[in-house]
Amino acid sequence: MCGIVGLFLKKDALHPHLGDMLTDMLITMTDRGPDSAGIAIYGEAGDGLKITLQSDTPEVDFAGLKEDLSETLCVPLTLKRVDTHAVLTVPIQAKDAAVAALEDRGLRVMGAGTSMEIYKEVGLPKDVAARFGIREMGGSHGIGHTRMATESAVTTLGAHPFSTADDQCLVHNGSLSNHNQMRRTLARKGVFTKTENDTEVGAAYIASRIEDGTPLGEALEGTLDDLDGFFTFVTGTRNGFGVVRDPIACKPAVMAETDDYVAFASEYRAFADLPGIETARVWEPEPATVYFWER
Repeated sequence: MCGIVGLFLKKDALHPHLGDMLTDMLITMTDRGPDSAGIAIYGEAGDGLKITLQSDTPEVDFAGLKEDLSETLCVPLTLKRVDTHAVLTVPIQAKDAAVAALEDRGLRVMGAGTSMEIYKEVGLPKDVAARFGIREMGGSHGIGHTRMATESAVTTLGAHPFSTADDQCLVHNGSLSNHNQMRRTLARKGVFTKTENDTEVGAAYIASRIEDGTPLGEALEGTLDDLDGFFTFVTGTRNGFGVVRDPIACKPAVMAETDDYVAFASEYRAFADLPGIETARVWEPEPATVYFWER
């Protein structure tokens, strides 16, 4: 079943409230999938690349990590711990070496980007959001997901969003029937996934198209030709977010737009507390139609 939310803020004055608004929207979707939850926040771009990582034993794994990595990589870096996650900021050119060093230590990389941070864990949306302090986070846009596991286990790595490229991530409601075939196709192109979740395959497919130079809209259109099954995809990028539903569009979806924001949710009730929703243009996204907004 699952519940998806997305919010793109057009007005800078609303940026400090992004986390608060997204949290309320996601909590409203709890009964669509209460086993795990996650949110991707797109904030201001920093001086380097932000790598979000996760550990089941953060007290042990994050202790001294900044100093050890700085010495290993011979670069300046910063580390911000947020419960079971941490955000490591490194020079962009040090990304590959940093990710390899982190994985050698058994740490899980949730995603990386100049502006994106991803926080996800097993548990109810209200509890996950509280653990990471999502309400206090600002930014221009973000997407979120509350999961009912169907095709893979209830784990942190199985939770959404999934990220397979810098500043790109995906949340998904539905099920892909050809994800194993697409997984092999992507692997032949040098694109590999880490979990059994079909959503990660969708994320990798879209990211691979964008990295090849395909515009976001065309990359989303490609899912309609190359991915089988039923799906609603909401993808985040550094500049905005996009939405596409399969040609049958059996999964619920609704969108709202005002002069201040664009919002997406699995159900209208997620919009109830958004400012100005009473005068918003509200519609159901059409099947096999791409919608996207960028800064």
